[in-house]
Amino acid sequence: MKRLASPLLFAAAALLAGCGSGGDGNGSAPSAPAGSVKAVAAPAGSDWTQQVRQTPEGGFVMGNPDAPLKLVEYGSRTCPTCGAFGQTGMRPLEENYVKTGKVSYEFRDFLVHGPPDFAASLLGRCAGAAPFFPILEQMYIDQPKFLDAQMKAAQDQSFLQSTQNATPAQVANGWADKMGYVEFVKQRGITEAQARACLNDPKAIEALTKMTQDATEKQDVTGTPTFFLNGRKLENSVTWQAIETALKSAGA
Repeated sequence: MKRLASPLLFAAAALLAGCGSGGDGNGSAPSAPAGSVKAVAAPAGSDWTQQVRQTPEGGFVMGNPDAPLKLVEYGSRTCPTCGAFGQTGMRPLEENYVKTGKVSYEFRDFLVHGPPDFAASLLGRCAGAAPFFPILEQMYIDQPKFLDAQMKAAQDQSFLQSTQNATPAQVANGWADKMGYVEFVKQRGITEAQARACLNDPKAIEALTKMTQDATEKQDVTGTPTFFLNGRKLENSVTWQAIETALKSAGA
């Protein structure tokens, strides 16, 4: 994947591409530790899945901040393979691993498809930490509808030409409208004014761009989904089966 100086650098043809070289799903797990990791109780009156916060790297992490096993996903909201993991893996990951306090799960947006990801990510992060993961999951559930809109937008030459000399905020607003993301978040408690503020927020735009640049340059992330467990890239691991195997091998 090319380095990103701006989401506007993506050509329109790239919008129809696959998710990239995330792997084939066979998995390459870390070697097993000497013993199993012990469960850690959550604070009274809550469970670890309710503990969500933004990280210095720009992602959002769920779970015990001191969890011995830290799973990080670089994902794209418009990537079907990411969507499949979200629908098959997110619930068992939360219920069977994050709730135990053994594992924390961080999601970092990676703009593999450029402007469509850009718009979806800005709105998916708009309401902050508490609804971040529910909105992510719901975006994956509705992903087929969004991808259909993306295909149509990518074939609309008039629309594409209108974005060529546009600012990043204008591009984000245009794609958010074309794909139906503004209406999507309005149905989930985010007002139109809040949505527009997020799409026009220069700091949020810069943070998303930097997160993708850092992933490419510092972590060698070239496609989605890409997973790291305690800082180690899980090669060829894109399915829940592969990720669960890695977690179990690490003592979860």
